[in-house]
This record gives sequence, structure tokens and C-alpha cells, in this order.
Amino acid sequence: MLEHKGLFITFEGIEGCGKSTQAKLLKQYFTSMGKEVFLTREPGGPEISEKIRDILLEPENKEMLPETEVLLYMASRSQHTGEWIIPLLNEGKVVISDRYYDSTIAYQGAARKLNRNIIDIIIDFATFGLEPDITFLIDLPADIGLSRISIKDADRLERESMDFHQKVRNGFLEIAEYEKKRYIVIDGRKNIEEIKKEVIKKIEDMIKEGRYEIK
Repeated sequence: MLEHKGLFITFEGIEGCGKSTQAKLLKQYFTSMGKEVFLTREPGGPEISEKIRDILLEPENKEMLPETEVLLYMASRSQHTGEWIIPLLNEGKVVISDRYYDSTIAYQGAARKLNRNIIDIIIDFATFGLEPDITFLIDLPADIGLSRISIKDADRLERESMDFHQKVRNGFLEIAEYEKKRYIVIDGRKNIEEIKKEVIKKIEDMIKEGRYEIK
């Protein structure tokens, strides 16, 4: 695991779970406390990573093979991690990312059924050994999440079948069960304000316990 001076927080979950909203609200909380915080997303971040994002999520790219998909995600993540995330953490900043490598394990591993051992190897390579300190899983049934997305605005992955998204959800829950020290599972059926309060309380509790220190 790569050591750093900052705090790396990630949000995970199926499409439509509300994680992006909660990531933004957590940034607002840290900012109101006078903390240096940086919010980013995956796939995406730096210009190179954003260009790869466009390829990955373009609905017309239906012929994309799972193997191509996972390698493109890793390419985007490697640039994102090396160019932005690690330098910011080394400066002692709080970095919040809307998705990180757990999404690859859930989407390409659990749902696409690619070899988990291979995925783990290329994750370690692409992230330079960096792991999130805290991961919030906003858990939500797939049918509720997809009902929040307009099909005409849906990207390539959002247009996948209900069965696919259920496998993704199950994949995240399996990770959470295995990574209990890092993962915090929150019921995504709660309203936005309730989830926000729960996220902030978890962060404050861990800081009080001395698990993490924020500049």
C-alpha cells in the first residue's frame, strides 16, 4: 500500500445511487471546515483520462470487448492517479473520488466475469499501489437506481440490462463484506440529507477515534 500524508475517500455504487451527489456534499463539508479538499471522478480527471472516458461511455461503442473495456479503464485510472491523486495526497490534501478501482472489480469482474486475479494485478500496476483510506458504498437496488436515469441521456454502461446492474450491486456488496475496515455501507433508499448526515458522522467518528488526521 502506497503511503501518503493526505486522506483518500472514494464513493462507490450502482448507476443512479446518488454517490456523485454525496461526494459533492462531502466536499462542501470539508471546505466549510477550512480543509483543503479536491473532488474528482472516474473514469476521468486529467485531460487524457477524460478523453478515454468519452470512448468508454459513448453509447455507439457497443462492439467494445470486456477486455478492451477493462484496459481502457485502467489506462484512464493510471493517468488520473499518477498525475492528480498521488501528488495531491502527498501535499496532505483530502481527495474525494466519485468511483475508483472497486468499480472495476464490480463492473468488469463481477458483471463481465473477467478473471479477478488479472484484474487485481493490473489494478495494482495502474494505481501505483494506492488504496483508498475510506470507501462509502451507497447501496441501492438496481431497479430503483435505473429508474432515476433517463434512457435518452444514458451512457453505454447505464444502458446495460437489469441483470448486469444487479451483478454489479452484488459485486460491490461482496467487496464491502471482504473490506470491512475500509468500507462503509449506507442505505441509498434514504433521502439525500439523511445520507449526508450519516456520511459526515462516520467521518467525524473516525477522526475522533484517531484513525485519520486531516490538516
